[in-house]
Amino acid sequence: MNDSTKATRTLTGRVVSNKMDKTITVMVERFVTHPTYGKIMRRRSKIKAHDAENVCQEGDIVVITQCRPLSRHKSWKLVEITARAGSAVPNPVE
Repeated sequence: MNDSTKATRTLTGRVVSNKMDKTITVMVERFVTHPTYGKIMRRRSKIKAHDAENVCQEGDIVVITQCRPLSRHKSWKLVEITARAGSAVPNPVE
């Protein structure tokens, strides 16, 4: 399979940390149904992503995509910032 035909995996989440150099921590939230009781539960994952220009701030809503491993914990990179921390868009994680 050619790289151009592969579907790249993208996720949307909120930046919870930008204290590392060229790295952000993104909280990605998903909803799953309990297998027995049917209740919808919230599941969260913290993913480290590459931010080459150090442009993200805490609270930004970002889109990240999967890439080759860049370090031990980092296999995602920043695609775009959809909302800044101070904007009027409500926070989807909290």
